Amino acid sequence: MTMADPQSRWLSPEQQSAWLGLIAVVELLPGALDSQLQRDAGVSHFEYMVLAMLSEAPERTLRMTMLAARTNSTLPRLSHVVTRLAARGLVERVPCPGDKRATNAHLTDDGWEQIKAWAPGHVANVERLVIDPLSPSQIEQLRDITSVILNGLDPERHFPTRDL
Repeated sequence: MTMADPQSRWLSPEQQSAWLGLIAVVELLPGALDSQLQRDAGVSHFEYMVLAMLSEAPERTLRMTMLAARTNSTLPRLSHVVTRLAARGLVERVPCPGDKRATNAHLTDDGWEQIKAWAPGHVANVERLVIDPLSPSQIEQLRDITSVILNGLDPERHFPTRDL
C-alpha cells in the first residue's frame, strides 16, 4: 500500500503530534533520570528500579522472575545487574524456600540504607522533570492516560503502578 492508498489508515495531524510528543518523552526521560542517578548515586536508573522494587517487596525479597517482570527486564539482563549490585553488597541471591529451582533477590541492609539515601534526589529529579511543569488537573489526566495505555500493554499488571 502507498500513502495515497485510500485503504491505508494514517494518523491525523493532532494524533501524530500527540504520538511524536509521547515518543520524545519516552526517549528523553530515561536518559535524564539515568544521568542524575549516575552522578549522585553511581547507579543506572534500571539498577535503581531493581533496588526500589526490592525495597517495596515483603521482606525486601522477590523471586528473580517476578523482579524481572516488575522491572520489564529479561532474566539474563536482570541476572547481570543483580550480580553487579551483589558485588557492591546491595543485593544478595538467596534460594527460594518454596521452590528449590528458583532464586530470590534480597535487598541487603546496606542496599536498604542506600536506596533511602538516594531516593530524595531521584524524587526531586522526577518532580523537576515531570511533576512540577504540570498542573494538578494535568497530573490527573496523565494518570488517566497512562492507565489506559498500560491496560493494553500490561494487562496482567506486572509493572508496578499505584492505583492505576
